[in-house]
Amino acid sequence: MHPKIGIVSWGKGEPLKVEEIQVEPPKSYEVRVKMLYASVCHTDLLFANGFPIPVFPRVMGHEGVGVVESIGEGVTGLREGDLVIPTHVAECRTCENCMSEKTNLCLKYPISYNGLMLDGSSRMTIGGQTAYHAFSCSTWCHYMVINLNFLLKIDPKTPLPDVTFLSCGFSTGYGAAWKEPMLQNASSVAVFGLGPVGLGAIKGAKSQGAIKVIGIDKNPMKEAKGQAFGMTDFINPEQSDKPIAELVKDLTGGMGVDYSLECTGVPPLINQAILSTKLGTGKIIQIGVPEEANVNINILELLFGRTLKGSIFGGLKPKTDLPIIFEKCKNREIQLDELKSHEIKLEDANKVSELLKQPDCVKILINI
Repeated sequence: MHPKIGIVSWGKGEPLKVEEIQVEPPKSYEVRVKMLYASVCHTDLLFANGFPIPVFPRVMGHEGVGVVESIGEGVTGLREGDLVIPTHVAECRTCENCMSEKTNLCLKYPISYNGLMLDGSSRMTIGGQTAYHAFSCSTWCHYMVINLNFLLKIDPKTPLPDVTFLSCGFSTGYGAAWKEPMLQNASSVAVFGLGPVGLGAIKGAKSQGAIKVIGIDKNPMKEAKGQAFGMTDFINPEQSDKPIAELVKDLTGGMGVDYSLECTGVPPLINQAILSTKLGTGKIIQIGVPEEANVNINILELLFGRTLKGSIFGGLKPKTDLPIIFEKCKNREIQLDELKSHEIKLEDANKVSELLKQPDCVKILINI
């Protein structure tokens, strides 16, 4: 076993703690990874508070990059020393969904929230107590064990901080604009929430030829960030008494946008995203995860021809689509310099919730 530290949630509302974690060797079709970098995603905070399944202690983190330290029986395509990132979505390339262009949700290896390996057990313990991971892994830790099907080998020439940010947040937004609505040239788009996911959505929309990309955020410091990724208009809801949907329509000749990409999960904003789209043809892609599983939706506005679609990982298929995004980063079509606002050591990662409250915070890189 490898006794190393990790960042752990012991229960809803409790502060994150630095703990010594025992990480077992990988079993069949599993890989143990020595983590190099990780980063912080809003979903991590939801997991820390027990959503969607309250299992504790939970070792935090699902974004990151590391090097293969050891492999279990049956692992092919990877060897010790390979650079890899975790993905919470698999792509078996044989099931009905993986063979389809309509979804990225693999049926053979579905997304799991139970914090356990595919055999229903854990490879981590804290003082002899079973520890749970987030999605398919735990990246805020010196070592993690993950199933082969949730790993992607990467080109070592790709900057490692960029790869870390692309393992979930930014890619999720980019993919939601690229893969989910099949955006057309000259489209208009409203993006709700300009965190890493929203900034990715802005870049994805511009890459698909959108001519008007409206960014919406109550933090005035996000205006410059949005512009760096291609935003054409900015709405700060706190600077007007009008509802957001009306402000969007003011910028679109009273019509609304073709697409709304909702990246916050805040229930009132979901309805504003619906109302911001065009009557009869508007499409709303729901990316943000609410803190509660059930929210109130304005069904009447959907009945008037609008379409609301959920999205996990932006509709991206890891093996097929992520290498395309990595290549765009390598050739500087996508520049992620504007994302990193803070860099911290692993032993300080229990303080991320305070950093996230700072107005200049966009993305926190954890140097392991």
